Amino acid sequence: METKRTSVYENSLIWFGAGVSIAEILTGTYLAPLGFQRGLAAVIIGHIIGCCMMFFAGLIGARMRKSAMETVKMSFGQKGGLLFAVLNVLQLVGWTAIMIYDGALAANGIFHTGAWVWCIVIGALIVLWIAVGVTNLGKINTIAMAALFILTILLCRVIFFGGSDAGMELSSDAMSFGAAVELSVAMPLSWLPVISDYTREAEKPVKATAASVIVYGLVSCWMYVIGMGAAIYTGETDIAVIMAKAGLGIAALLIVIFSTVTTTFLDAYSAGVSSESIFAKLKGNHAGIVVTVIGTIAAIIFPMDDITDFLYLIGSVFAPMIAVQIADVFILRKEKKLTDFDWKNLIIWLIGFIVYRWFMTIDIPVGNTLPDMAVVIVLCLIVGGVSAKISDRKV
Repeated sequence: METKRTSVYENSLIWFGAGVSIAEILTGTYLAPLGFQRGLAAVIIGHIIGCCMMFFAGLIGARMRKSAMETVKMSFGQKGGLLFAVLNVLQLVGWTAIMIYDGALAANGIFHTGAWVWCIVIGALIVLWIAVGVTNLGKINTIAMAALFILTILLCRVIFFGGSDAGMELSSDAMSFGAAVELSVAMPLSWLPVISDYTREAEKPVKATAASVIVYGLVSCWMYVIGMGAAIYTGETDIAVIMAKAGLGIAALLIVIFSTVTTTFLDAYSAGVSSESIFAKLKGNHAGIVVTVIGTIAAIIFPMDDITDFLYLIGSVFAPMIAVQIADVFILRKEKKLTDFDWKNLIIWLIGFIVYRWFMTIDIPVGNTLPDMAVVIVLCLIVGGVSAKISDRKV
């Protein structure tokens, strides 16, 4: 029986849904102290860096027809790759909880029924999305994305053309340009250990990966600009308050709920797929449902208002990881025997992790990710060259 593959269009829809996100709008509000022009420049530069890395990550999985965490094993070893699978599941559980929390908080700002009620509603819809399955979401996603597209345009009109005299007092000292770039890199970077879970199902691997990344990048930039514009031009950082003031009502609720569901579905589903790399007997969709339940409970119990430290942690873990993979697959291009641990690459990753955290103490105009990845790739090339010479001498 021939495996059902996803089209370029279906992949584009999936990643449109990933981009339309309350979390991205909220992150955009953090950039407001830079002012609109500098903030926009930081958003664009950050997304170009992050989306290039996202493309390479998606392409590796698409060509190999393997999930993200299975491709990681090619560079770090069968057991070494489990470290990243565990870290990925943890970050995705965290994202699931954060997204449900943000969505419920925003929904409750529009209809005051109690945030816990909206946590349960959003959680139940995510479970439904997972149950339908990624290869069967075509029509549902088309309807959801069309609605979101119209409603987010409406939201833009309210923010940028609403005629509000309110404005944010701008203080450029509140955030450096480099920190703003890094916050813009962080969102696409958080999808690095996820994208292959979807591109591996694509009929046309390269086209589907490119379309996914381009659509996600454009929509994500749009969401950042909405958040930043809301903070600058309306003086509000709470998107629910803006929508409520604009009298959007049910439309606002639909934006909040469906944008949360279409994004968080990817987190929960991929947490399930990554769990299969750790425990082979697990079924990804079942694990994804369990992750959603855990995320829903965590969203009800714990406050999750500031996610900047979480975003930086994701960058420090996954930027050096993908740098090692890029060097292995696209530059060194050597056939490697799959061992339990690839200690050379694991040590290079650890150095990359430490260097990233050190870069966080320095104000670098292009953020931490790009220079950190450059350091890691150079290390991979040096170690690869030395290893090749040693092997030649033994022969």
